[in-house]
Amino acid sequence: MIDKRMASCREAVADIPNGARVMIGGFGSSGIPLRLIEALRQHGAGDLTIISNNAGVAEEGIASLLRDGLVRKIVCSFPRSAGSVWFEKRYQEQSVELELVPQGTLSERIRIAGAGIGGFLTPTGYGTRLAEGKETRVIDGKGYVLEMPLHADYALVRAAQADPWGNLIYDTAGRNFNPMMAMAAQVTIAEVDTVRALGELNAEQVVTPGIFVNRVVAQERQHVAA
Repeated sequence: MIDKRMASCREAVADIPNGARVMIGGFGSSGIPLRLIEALRQHGAGDLTIISNNAGVAEEGIASLLRDGLVRKIVCSFPRSAGSVWFEKRYQEQSVELELVPQGTLSERIRIAGAGIGGFLTPTGYGTRLAEGKETRVIDGKGYVLEMPLHADYALVRAAQADPWGNLIYDTAGRNFNPMMAMAAQVTIAEVDTVRALGELNAEQVVTPGIFVNRVVAQERQHVAA
């Protein structure tokens, strides 16, 4: 039987190498895989490119990776958030590179990576510095920027429930960047609250099919019989 459960977050991230491109789900404080991020920090892989909605706050999550000097580049929409310190510090030191992407563009670049689409045209950013170095077109008198898909080597996502095959159900706002990131990475690792036995999940509520998930780490071990 397929069983994608891992014993620990440390085990789940142990093969992430230096220089990896890592997507990290979450929006605001919802749906952030904090335990996986902490395991990645302890693992110590460096020179990382982090793709996320923001660059973390205070000392937790992505901010802890920046604090420990493990990040070479951030691709995000909101590098500065209330309570953030470490992105600003590392950026001022010029030890981290920033690729600023409007939020809707970030979402779509990730989505099309998972869908196998080669690019899309958007009016967002046309005529601004965000369009520098990118192909642009004028269609019916309106300017557009060609944006390319965003792929990753690994995606760290957070869900409420899973089964041993990796089918995922999210809790309300936890369904943010997580589903599309799960599709856009070579290896997807899911941190979940509960693992249910096969057949216990309501198939109508499954958002991410297990075909997109490689590893599952649960906080609880309830109803895990096959």
